[in-house]
Amino acid sequence: MTRASGTQDGPVVLSKDGLPAWLAPMVRVVETVEPLQLSRFLPPESGAGRQSAVLVLFGEGERGPELLLMERASSLRSHAGQPSFPGGALDPEDGDPKADGPLRAALREAEEETGLDPGGVQLFGALPKLYIPVSGFVVTPVLGWWRRPSPVDAVDPNETARVFTVPVADLTNPDNRATTVHPSGHRGPAFLVESALVWGFTAGIIDRLLHFSGWERPWDREKQVPLDWRS
Repeated sequence: MTRASGTQDGPVVLSKDGLPAWLAPMVRVVETVEPLQLSRFLPPESGAGRQSAVLVLFGEGERGPELLLMERASSLRSHAGQPSFPGGALDPEDGDPKADGPLRAALREAEEETGLDPGGVQLFGALPKLYIPVSGFVVTPVLGWWRRPSPVDAVDPNETARVFTVPVADLTNPDNRATTVHPSGHRGPAFLVESALVWGFTAGIIDRLLHFSGWERPWDREKQVPLDWRS
């Protein structure tokens, strides 16, 4: 069981004890997936990049399993209006980036951005570190089970427009899937859910988790959503 964010009395630990049976495929993904199976963008061997973490939090909603997402404020300079997982850069107090630092950062950022009670979250795994070239972030996706759900909302409207959950059933629905096409030619998976277009790094993680867990359903990869240069 994880300790609450911000505590300094011991490490934040990973535990697979008592998880719901439907999360077993995600546990297998954590145990077996290789970095290049998640993304072709891996951290520079030089060690460059800003260490960060995101919380991939699974809960149980009215329609079954769901994921917690947030939408960034439209006034932000980077990734404005884009849905994402809660998360951000590691702070010095988070500790060692090569140990439990990313776990602490994922919980702390989720608490700061959504008001989530980290004491109700059981972290059960972390995916390999990935790289976002456009921002220079080295990101550790941290997976958690929302064992004791708590109220969530946008804590700072200058940073977060809204906080919402998305049923996994909607993410796997072929009608809600598409491929984004950027003017640069880059293509990537996308999800049209909860009045939002989830794309970029966040959609890439969701796409790979659905694929390797066996939850993915066949979908039309020719269905395209164009992006503009500001994206």
